[in-house]
Amino acid sequence: MEEDQSPGLGLAGETPGLKHGNGVGDSPEDPAGSAGDGISSLEKPLLKRSNTLTSSHLAMVGAKVSHIESLDYEIIENDLFKHDWRSRSNVEVLQYIFLKWSLAFLVGLLTGVIASLINLAIENISGLKMLHMVHLVREKRYWAGFFYFSGFNFVLTFIAAVLCVVFAPTAAGPGIPEIKAYLNGVDTPNMFGAPQLIVKIIGSICAVSSGLDLGKEGPLVHIGACLANLLSQGGSGRFRLRWRWLRYFNNDRDRRDLITCGASSGVCAAFRSPVGGVLFALEEVATWWRSALLWRTFFSTATVVVVLRGFIEVCRGGRCGLFGEGGLIIFDVSDVTVRYRLGDLLLVTLVGVIGGVLGALYNHVLHMVLRLYNLINDKGRMAKLALALAVCVFTSAGLYVLPFAVPCTPCDPAFGAACPATGRSGNFKQFNCPAGQYNDLATLLHATNVDATRNIFSTGTPGEFRLDSLLIFFAIYCVLGLFTFGIAVPSGLFLPIILMGAAYGRIVALVLQSTVAASIDHGLYAVLGAAALMSGSMRMTVSLCVIFLELTNNLLLLPMTMFVLLIAKTVGDAFNPSIYEIILDLKGLPFLEPKPEPWMKDLTVGELAAAKPRTISLQVVEKVSTVLEVLRNTGHNGFPVVDRPRPGLSELHGLVLRSHLVAVLRKRWFLLEKRRTEEWEARERFSSVELADKNCKIDGLELTPEELEMYIDLHPFTNTTPYTVVETMSVAKAVVLFRSVALRHMLIMPKYQGPEISPLVGILTRQDLRAHNILGAFPHLAKKSKTH
Repeated sequence: MEEDQSPGLGLAGETPGLKHGNGVGDSPEDPAGSAGDGISSLEKPLLKRSNTLTSSHLAMVGAKVSHIESLDYEIIENDLFKHDWRSRSNVEVLQYIFLKWSLAFLVGLLTGVIASLINLAIENISGLKMLHMVHLVREKRYWAGFFYFSGFNFVLTFIAAVLCVVFAPTAAGPGIPEIKAYLNGVDTPNMFGAPQLIVKIIGSICAVSSGLDLGKEGPLVHIGACLANLLSQGGSGRFRLRWRWLRYFNNDRDRRDLITCGASSGVCAAFRSPVGGVLFALEEVATWWRSALLWRTFFSTATVVVVLRGFIEVCRGGRCGLFGEGGLIIFDVSDVTVRYRLGDLLLVTLVGVIGGVLGALYNHVLHMVLRLYNLINDKGRMAKLALALAVCVFTSAGLYVLPFAVPCTPCDPAFGAACPATGRSGNFKQFNCPAGQYNDLATLLHATNVDATRNIFSTGTPGEFRLDSLLIFFAIYCVLGLFTFGIAVPSGLFLPIILMGAAYGRIVALVLQSTVAASIDHGLYAVLGAAALMSGSMRMTVSLCVIFLELTNNLLLLPMTMFVLLIAKTVGDAFNPSIYEIILDLKGLPFLEPKPEPWMKDLTVGELAAAKPRTISLQVVEKVSTVLEVLRNTGHNGFPVVDRPRPGLSELHGLVLRSHLVAVLRKRWFLLEKRRTEEWEARERFSSVELADKNCKIDGLELTPEELEMYIDLHPFTNTTPYTVVETMSVAKAVVLFRSVALRHMLIMPKYQGPEISPLVGILTRQDLRAHNILGAFPHLAKKSKTH
């Protein structure tokens, strides 16, 4: 028996109408999910939860509510699988290995090409928009500049939002929480298809070019994952290739590995950070890891870097319009020698503490904003579109008007011709200022996020930015960052958080400059502030450290970066979870955390199984009518198979999957008499490749009365080596095992064996091991959870 769906029942305000998968009746409503009880809409869970361990599960995937299943990462060692592996020649094994590396190469190659084209498009669209807007301002046509700037942004946002709302709702947002859930074993439907890939590419170009406070980093991770999925499956839908070699990858395990390569390639493409991309996949998104996967992800990211480098070289000298400035290092600060004294460690500690506090506060407020947006988005497509366009108008007004609120700054003669800058990029933008002066706030606001970060990271410029300008920039980017994430466009969190952190790092440096003698450059304080806020919000350390090292190209900054990351993460963990964990919980995705709750040690898996409905099992040789009835009356994905070699004695034979039972019924592989078949009989009609098809639907399957009285021999299709645990094992230990080996089913065996004792106590799945489900069935544990 497998109840792969958890008790999430619809959005707040909807009436649940789902049945138990075991056919025992309706799932009870969760009182906490209903209206009333003095709980405001912003405090209720987005998805109703039931207090039972076995019921259907809905979750928010992207921007839509979807039915959730788990993935079969476990190897199904039945007779057909064993024969298939034994019969493979050395050449076929080499083909399989070669194809895995070839697909890893293609993932890196295509991710690098698409990322380069996205960068090229964003730089040219944004650059042309900025140049024309500044030209109107220089002519003192301020209203014309405002309407041009706002109208341009409005059209781009409209395109991105319409694509997401109408064609691919799951392409909205960063996509990283869904990728994290997928690699944890949760099948996130309609997340990695061709429509999502196309909408993500076009939508991220339009959204970033429109000046919204978001980045392309999260979308690039999603794009890499989509490419990996499409390559491993030969495409999607009716355009899917049926290439013979691709049959090796028609399983969840190999697809999981390739999507891991795609996620790491996306990070590498975003930050030009190959090692950081691998470590991001290891630390943040991947649940299951091994050395072979490490090599393939590194191979993919190395391919991405080569492609990016090639595009940069080709585009030098203006051959790609406004794209091509700079090198492989995005925010190079290697020209500064980092020297610091013992007293500077106290100042850096302050930066880390502030970063942790601000990161936790940012997570908390963003959590509330996303709940509010959920209520708005619930009203339909027009509400989603109106919300995105309203945020766009507010953003455009703020970015255009605020630079007029600060005074112009005279150029330092030491900067020569670089000040003021009248082109698309530069540290000293003239904007509305007279000759010989620049507008420091326009330097940050009237630039792409990458250019703004490069400007604020610039070293050797302690007096470039005024304190009031930095405070305004920090405030507006905090507000815009909170209200932009969650609208129906592709969006990333990385660069907005980096910009906010860099601004507060510069603010700290300016304040300390007037009070304490500090030896660290202001640009380096900006780098440390960005790292601290990123760690305080996302709770990454190792991967973030390497990404910043590859971003800035300053190895001397490594000890300080490590120090500030550890402090910020520690401070942030004291307040709330990471932003991605908050989003996972908000969407209702059944993600299993690496660390079980302390109170789980006080509960055994046997007690957990006793709280579930009776386990439905099948015999090794079962009647067709019984199998069909079980499939029609339950939604379980797997069923224990029990053998009775002689009267009074039963033993567990293994586990058979629902999809395999459906395949047998559709092929009508029936027996006239109750008997065990020979090995060759099943191999004549089935292959392991055919059984890899996950068609679990029996709609339209009509059997005659004579066929219903026949028998099916299940032993060729039964996984005879499922993972089993003894009933006295603690739930805490079971959670660790379940997550570590990426299980979908965990069978519970009795502590004592005997003729009159059932060979199976029960079966646990992902939903049974989730904390909120267990607390619903065992309310007395809720008190212990609060004490911990």
